[in-house]
Amino acid sequence: MKRAVSLVGRRMCSSGICFDLNEDQQMLQDLARKFATDVMIPKAAEHDKSGEYPHDIFKQAWEAGLANTHIPAEYGGNGLSNLDSAIITEELAYGCTGMATALEANGLASAPVLVAGTDAQKKEYLGRLTAEPLKAAYCVTESAAGSDVAGIKTKAVKKGDEWVVNGSKMWITNGGVADWFFLLAKSEEGFIGFVVDAKTPGIKLGRKEINMGQRCSDTRGITFDDVVIPNANVLGAPGQGFKIAMKAFDKTRPPVAMGAVGLARRAYEEAAKYSKERHAFGKPICDNQAVAFMLADMLMGIEAGRLLVYQAAAAADAGKPVTHLASMAKAFCADHANKCAADAVQIFGGNGFNTEYPVEKLMRDAKIYQIYEGTSQIQRVIVSRWLLSQEY
Repeated sequence: MKRAVSLVGRRMCSSGICFDLNEDQQMLQDLARKFATDVMIPKAAEHDKSGEYPHDIFKQAWEAGLANTHIPAEYGGNGLSNLDSAIITEELAYGCTGMATALEANGLASAPVLVAGTDAQKKEYLGRLTAEPLKAAYCVTESAAGSDVAGIKTKAVKKGDEWVVNGSKMWITNGGVADWFFLLAKSEEGFIGFVVDAKTPGIKLGRKEINMGQRCSDTRGITFDDVVIPNANVLGAPGQGFKIAMKAFDKTRPPVAMGAVGLARRAYEEAAKYSKERHAFGKPICDNQAVAFMLADMLMGIEAGRLLVYQAAAAADAGKPVTHLASMAKAFCADHANKCAADAVQIFGGNGFNTEYPVEKLMRDAKIYQIYEGTSQIQRVIVSRWLLSQEY
């Protein structure tokens, strides 16, 4: 995997707050934007219809240095900042959020390893992702434990220097294509996190789920039937698994939020262009205030959402508390992406309801942003708890 850009000699803003991308960030944005335009968009509808995982797109992104951007250089990655990665994510999501999610799933799976892995674990499992275009998956959600992560039933029992795991996971992104999993289970010592090779005996893959949107993303159930995992594959210590799994979201929710921004921007641009071309009552429909105001609301929310993500990502890069910022960005951007996609369909009218036009796919793809990596309601729980803990 090649480096997307050199990170030497970054320009800093002397004023402290800068709304301009530096030269490296502009290069990243240009590279990702060109990839989205030239590689992703021409294949998006085809993969949406077939549901086929975009292996070739993933490989090309990996070769271009647009995958695994968060992995430090000592483990073969680009070592980009959270902010840099968010800039890339917006552009890839503009191209196709299904494909972008396939790429971003590696970030979610590897986040617990970055948070709590030993140097040997990082070299082994992060190194695999940078040595070859391999995928990984985050195995936490269960059919009866989505938002209530503490309610998971998967059990890990210690036997000598090994753990035996039994249980089932559901809605696992990259589940059928992953080389390894991050797995959360319960033990007598409390929650425990593992890194597990996908080919370990006893791991059984369920069928690929046919989802409303982001259909080329591989989502399925995974069963662990007497799966034996060496003690060396435990992340952190037994009892720390829940904290590790949740801390990973501080790293991954900003880019997920930025994916929603990318989708919203695509919906806005498609709608703005169409509104200038479509004539009714002797004039472009954008000349009607009702349509023009819808476009204005789209753009205002996109710009606001992007800044929320930038703030959360910059705080993460600075080592500051970021949980509430990441949740604010995730909730706001997810909700706004859904509004933008629905309004784009409305502006397209009957054409928007047809698969020959791009906005119906955007509307289907947008919904999952309000659900995965913490629902919009859970994000509000996190934000409200934080704000009520503050002294005023």
